[in-house]
Amino acid sequence: MTVQRTEHSSEHNVGHIKGISGPTVTVDMQGLKLYDRVYVGRAMLTGEVVRLEGPGAIIQVYEDTRGLGMGEPVKGTGNPLTVRLGPGLLAGMFDGLQRPLERLREETGPFITTGKELYALDYMKQWRFHPLKKPGDAVRMGERLGYVEEGPFKHYFLSHYDGAILRIIDGDFSLNDSLGELDGGRDMVGCTEWPVRTPRPIRRKLPSREPLITGQRSIDMLFPLSRGGTAVFPGGFGTGKTILEQSIAKFADVEIVVYVGCGERGNEMAEMLEEFVTLTDPWSGRKLTERTVFVVNTSNMPVAAREASIYTAVTMAEYYRDMGYHVLLLADSLSRWAEALREISSSLEEMPGEEGYPTYLASRLSSFFERAGVVETLSGELGSLSMILSVSPPGGDLTEPVTQACLRTAGAFLMLDTSLAHRRHFPAINWFQSYSLYEKELAPHFREKVSPRWEELKQKCREVLRREESLREVTELVGIEGLQDADRLLMQVAERVRTEFLGQNAYTEDAFSPPDKTIDRIGAIVEFHAAASEKLKQGVLLEEAVKTSLNAK
Repeated sequence: MTVQRTEHSSEHNVGHIKGISGPTVTVDMQGLKLYDRVYVGRAMLTGEVVRLEGPGAIIQVYEDTRGLGMGEPVKGTGNPLTVRLGPGLLAGMFDGLQRPLERLREETGPFITTGKELYALDYMKQWRFHPLKKPGDAVRMGERLGYVEEGPFKHYFLSHYDGAILRIIDGDFSLNDSLGELDGGRDMVGCTEWPVRTPRPIRRKLPSREPLITGQRSIDMLFPLSRGGTAVFPGGFGTGKTILEQSIAKFADVEIVVYVGCGERGNEMAEMLEEFVTLTDPWSGRKLTERTVFVVNTSNMPVAAREASIYTAVTMAEYYRDMGYHVLLLADSLSRWAEALREISSSLEEMPGEEGYPTYLASRLSSFFERAGVVETLSGELGSLSMILSVSPPGGDLTEPVTQACLRTAGAFLMLDTSLAHRRHFPAINWFQSYSLYEKELAPHFREKVSPRWEELKQKCREVLRREESLREVTELVGIEGLQDADRLLMQVAERVRTEFLGQNAYTEDAFSPPDKTIDRIGAIVEFHAAASEKLKQGVLLEEAVKTSLNAK
């Protein structure tokens, strides 16, 4: 369904273009508010108010402004930039303004036409509504009214008001139809809009005591992530950020994934989307796309929409969290978002901060990270929103502002090492420079649910890697033959830890490692080390001790 961009226009909120500078447009227009959505020019380009000054405003346009002329009309909607929330989002692919890209391609071809807008949801599709309430029931805001089946999930409809139900349907409906009526004549709707920069309401935030299993052994064992937590992994070019994010999107132990391709190359996104269609969710056995929402704003799309894309994505993620689901938001990458923010700030002639980024970069990132967490929803259900975000520091410089701003806020820091990537070790997570603040609080869960030896084996793994690092310097001086047999054995064990345990090929069955497989693999290596060390103490030669211990396994 094509949207005609004429709604909400009236005489008091119509102005004219007074100046154009790239995607930034100056208008003479009264009655606007900050972050109001407007339509610019005769082509009705989508824009957003980013500054109010004097008798007019400055608007950031989210589409290509070529061909825009002075004096063309500008119309305000009276509303901020919003997303439409309702059934039909799952398995969908949208741009940063929530335009459905597949339907746009069908209507306009492979290139997005300026001024073209479609509803994000299919308002003609019929859904079977199953009520959970009946006429006469009193409901509170956020309480479940009923649900429809959206793929393998129950898509719950929540009340927007307190009140008593006068009527409620039981049967087929479309998103244009009403679900029923509350007292006072208030409709219960099947589709709602929400401003992307405003967090959705919750009853309260809760501490997390459960891990977010990613299927990556180096993360789950050494740097565990928490459900409702936040993690960033910075790395230079070629360190495997995109592949790691895609692997986590495929295998993470969550119910719904929202994946944001923010400023990435179009060919990479195309390959990923093509692969996702063929994949099966290892947890449910169903198609992986059935639990995934894609927000795609590639590097050849308008830069201004890139800044909005992560807010569009996190609002959709919060929507499913409010139904009581565990949701994971993946963004690739925050650096491209920050570059868009810097470009917008520069066009507004704001005072630049470090490396040209706006001075409010850190506060914007912090407020975005705050939208993650384990929450008690307004309906009393438990839901969570976790975030894993990649950072692409120029030249691999981790002292640059975006990485440092993330460091101050994120709960886990997974540094991707260029030297490991050059040695073809993937995921290239540096086991000395990375950390997780969730490790201590998640330890009881792993001990009770996976293995009592989880912490013990983790510490032995780290000890082997630490001792190997100190022996490496000695080896460079005297050679491997100059080491004692116990130290040579340790070097062999460390090599096995790196290649057989920490390394995972994203294109084989080993790409996904559940906790029981993870503990078995590191346990086998640690037990081999213990058995071979014992034979060395008995006077057995190193080669024989290694051979005997391997055969025993």
